[in-house]
Order: sequence, then structure tokens, then C-alpha cells
Amino acid sequence: MSDVPCLETERLLFQVPCREDFEEFAAMWADPDVARYTCGTPETPQAAWGRLLRYRGVWGVMGFGFWSVRDKQTGRFVGTIGFHDAHRDVTPSVMGVPEAGWVLASWCHGKGFATEGVSAACRWLDTHTPYRRSVCLVSPRNTPSIRIAEKHGFVLFAKPFFMGEETLLFERYAPD
Repeated sequence: MSDVPCLETERLLFQVPCREDFEEFAAMWADPDVARYTCGTPETPQAAWGRLLRYRGVWGVMGFGFWSVRDKQTGRFVGTIGFHDAHRDVTPSVMGVPEAGWVLASWCHGKGFATEGVSAACRWLDTHTPYRRSVCLVSPRNTPSIRIAEKHGFVLFAKPFFMGEETLLFERYAPD
């Protein structure tokens, strides 16, 4: 998939998700600390495989997607950062709007990788796509992700129910 841009920050490398990421990707999604605010329960390898394929495939359908992110210095898998359009059943509807997401392996929580990575992803969306608005859905209990969203200009605009629980829906507009 040569049409997927590779990004680089001071500490991170962003590349298209690939088969070689699977073992570390599946381990991340099986971690209860990672799953508690995302899918709710740890994922099986089969579910993680389906997710990896979706993350790779969304690029060809939407022109944006998730990157696999690695530590530049060590090559260690950090997580996934990017955008999708999950067609979530929430009100207000956000279908057709890039939904930002970041899921990082628990080994790197609290080290600033999410802040650095989300900054790069938002900058890319703002400068390389026609989309001027993006959203993100965050659990009200996920204080670190709420802080990351707010640092990047996402503003709370709704509290829809999703998967039976109230959640927070933030929106962000590209700077002029």
C-alpha cells in the first residue's frame, strides 16, 4: 500500500499496519489495561487479526486510517494512532467524519507517546485531506485520553450512549 503515508516524529515511526505487526498488536489488544476503555474486554487473537485487517483496509476505502506506530530508537511496537469512520450508532451521528483514535501498549502509557503521535496524525489530516472536522469518542473514565483530546483542540460537544454506556464525543476543527 504505497499510497499510505509514513510519518515520523522525534521518537515515533508511523507505517501502514502489516502482518509483521500482528503478534505485538494482538498482545496489546489482549491486555486488560488496554481493553478496559476501548473494546471493554481483552480481544482474542482472531478478533485482533480482524481489527488489523480493518485498520489496513480503511486506507483504501476512506483515504485515511490507522498507522502502526513504533519507537524509532528501539523499533518496539507502541500502538496504533489514526482515523477511521466506524459508522457508530450514536446520536448525533458522526458518519462520514474522521474519528481519531489512539491505542497504545501499556508499557508506554504516561511517556508522552500518545500526545506526540496524535499531534502528528492531526497535522497530517489537516494538511493532506479535505477534512476540516474530526471527532473522537472517549470513555468518561479515561482521564488520560480526555486530556490528550483536549490538548489537540478537541472540544466536548455531546454525551451519547454507546455500547450501553454514556460516552464523551469530542470534535475538532482544523486551524485556518
